[in-house]
Amino acid sequence: MARIQSPEITPVLLNKTDLCKSLGISTQAFDKWDVPVHSKKGRECLYQMSDVVGNRVANERKKHIAKPDDSEDKPNIDFERCRLIKAQADGQELKNRKDDKEVVDVAFCVYVLNRLAAQIAPVLDQIHIRVKRKNPDIPERAIDAVRAEVIKSQNTAASLAESIEDLLDEYIGSTD
Repeated sequence: MARIQSPEITPVLLNKTDLCKSLGISTQAFDKWDVPVHSKKGRECLYQMSDVVGNRVANERKKHIAKPDDSEDKPNIDFERCRLIKAQADGQELKNRKDDKEVVDVAFCVYVLNRLAAQIAPVLDQIHIRVKRKNPDIPERAIDAVRAEVIKSQNTAASLAESIEDLLDEYIGSTD
């Protein structure tokens, strides 16, 4: 059986003007692409569409290949500017919330709790005496039990101001 010869496919060649019209670009833009010329007919340069496509694919690959940084410690100025603006906005928002009395500093909370504990302590110190005065028939053992519980309460109130930062961390952890 005779083998059928397939005809050789010759590429379709386009001149620069026709190629630019089909791509919708100017000839100056096409010149910047540096597409290789397939052949010349007189002064007319002819191009293969496959060469143009290959050129554009190579260009896109070159754009997407990660550029090695010249210096990794050199910060990206746009990123740093954006970060600074965001920090300034966050700071201003926090200041506004403080002015509206929606938030307070932890140091202020410690101060308030210390003052509160100092005001509560004398009242708690007098509880067992007042109970004994109003109810003289209560046994001394019961008064001592009340005094022990009051001392525990005083210690808890006094230590609350010291542990506010730990409580704040616990609260933040529980809200996440």
